[in-house]
Amino acid sequence: MARFRPASFEDRLTLVEHLDELRTRILVSISAFAAAFTFCFWQNGRLLDIANAPLPAGRTPITFGVAEPFTTTVTITLYAAIVISLPVVLYQAYAYMLPALTDRERRVIVPFLIMVPVLFVAGAVFGYFVVLPAATKFLLNFNDNQFNIQIRARDYYSFFTLTLGVMGLIFQLPIGILAVTRLGIVTPEQLSENRRYAYVILLIVAALLPGTDPVTMLIEAVPLLLLYEGSIILARMFGRPPEPAADHDITVSEPPPSGAA
Repeated sequence: MARFRPASFEDRLTLVEHLDELRTRILVSISAFAAAFTFCFWQNGRLLDIANAPLPAGRTPITFGVAEPFTTTVTITLYAAIVISLPVVLYQAYAYMLPALTDRERRVIVPFLIMVPVLFVAGAVFGYFVVLPAATKFLLNFNDNQFNIQIRARDYYSFFTLTLGVMGLIFQLPIGILAVTRLGIVTPEQLSENRRYAYVILLIVAALLPGTDPVTMLIEAVPLLLLYEGSIILARMFGRPPEPAADHDITVSEPPPSGAA
């Protein structure tokens, strides 16, 4: 019988029940993706309008191949469907792993599962409204009197999705810092004392991100530095490794001397 309700830690499932649950979770995830893909393809014109919005006014991507309008539309639809169906897929993965987690482990993992999509969406929104408009404006106007600048659809949409995806991953920085502090690999104090080296690394990361121009690099570096400082505050509040249980001394009473009355 298909199982939709997450099993608890106390449940004892047979191998067949585990396989049946895995099949159900996979089918639900595929169904969610198929529904999202169908909806996005139905609304592909609106999706393309959203993707083209960061471009300067009057600029529209062009295509060269006969099949390029169709393949480009399908690619954008695919990426949008993945993003829309991702919460369902993550929940199905969590529900399948739930029987292996104790209540204490569940309380630790659930906040992380909530933070991951929230931070990813925050990074994608920042990339869409801040990074992309500045990057396209700078890059498309650089030496524009020397070039006949055209925007190829395939290249622009690759740049569009890569920028949003990378910014979503970059915003996962607090998750990584909380993880390493909870594991005891580093302490919040060490992160604070070595922030100069962290700044250098973050600036190098910003230089390697999509955009390749100084304006985009600066815009991408600012949230990285703010996220790092915010992560230190979170690590001080929630990132301490759990204290080991104190060993209680057990006092064993000595038997009375054999000659005692």
